[in-house]
Amino acid sequence: MSCSRPVCVQNPHLDALTDDILYHFSLGTGTHDLPAMFGDVKFVFVGGSSSRMKLFIEYIAAELGMEDPKSEYPNICAGTDRYVMYKVGPVLSVSHGMGIPSLAIMLHELIKLLHHARCTDVTIFRIGTSGGIGLEPGTVVVTKQPLDDTFKPKFEQVILGKTVARDTDLDQSLAEELLQCGKELNQFETVIGNTMCTLDFYEGQARLDGAFCSYTEKDKQEYLRKVKEAGICNIEMESTVFAAMCKMSGLRAAVVCVTLLDRLKGDQLTSSHEVLVSYQQRPQILVGYYIKKQLKAKAAGN
Repeated sequence: MSCSRPVCVQNPHLDALTDDILYHFSLGTGTHDLPAMFGDVKFVFVGGSSSRMKLFIEYIAAELGMEDPKSEYPNICAGTDRYVMYKVGPVLSVSHGMGIPSLAIMLHELIKLLHHARCTDVTIFRIGTSGGIGLEPGTVVVTKQPLDDTFKPKFEQVILGKTVARDTDLDQSLAEELLQCGKELNQFETVIGNTMCTLDFYEGQARLDGAFCSYTEKDKQEYLRKVKEAGICNIEMESTVFAAMCKMSGLRAAVVCVTLLDRLKGDQLTSSHEVLVSYQQRPQILVGYYIKKQLKAKAAGN
C-alpha cells in the first residue's frame, strides 16, 4: 500500500506564526478554515491569465459533470486584485500573472495553502502559451526539462546577497502520461521537449521588435539555432521557478504550453484572434482528458 504524498514546506519559522496570512490571496489560517475549503484538492492548475483560468474552471466543471448552471464560480481571492482562484470538486484553478517574480510569489502562498489544508497526492500543472522553436503554431509542448536562457537546468535566485541555484526537474512519468493522452486524443500535435525560461519577452527572447535591440537578425538566428540544438521546443517565462519550487515541496508537476508561432520564422503574432483562442484551448483539452482518465481509473480501482 503506497503512502500518501503531503505538500511540504521547508521553513521552520512558520511554526511560530499564530496566523499565517496569505496576503496576495486574501486568505489566512486564522480567518479561513483551509482544510474544509481545500482539503480535497488533488489537481491544481496555474496559468498567467485571470480570465483564462476562469474559463478553465468552467471547462473542467463541464468535462467532469460538475457544472452548476446557477453557479458563477466565485473567485475565492475576491479580496485582492493580484490573483484569482476557482475551485470545482478536487480541481483548483489559480492565475499567476506574467513572469518568474509573479509566479514565485503566488506559488509560495499556494504551497503554504495546500500544506495548511493538509492536502495529499496533489498534482500541479502550469498551462499556458509559448513561442515555438521549429514547430507549427498550435503544437502542444509537454516540458521535459526547463532550462534557463543559458541552457542550464537551473533556477538561480539571489538570497541574502548570494546566488542560490536549484534544480528544475519535473516528473518524467507524468510528462509521458500526458504525451500518451495527446496521442489518444489525436486532435492536435503533442510533443515532449525542453522549454527555455527567460526573464523577458523581448530582448530576453531574441526578438527584434522591442523598444530596444542591440543585435542583428543574423545574431538572433545564430542564438535560436543554439536554442534548437539544446533540444528546446518552446520559450516562455515561468517554467524554471515553477519546476524548482514544486520539486522542493514534493508536488508532482508538469508544464503544458501551446505554441502560438514559430520563432524561427518571426517575432509577432500574425494569426487571427479566433485561431489564437482555439490554440489556447488545447492545453486545457489535454489536461482535462488526463483528469478524466485519472478519476475514471480511481473509480474503477475502488
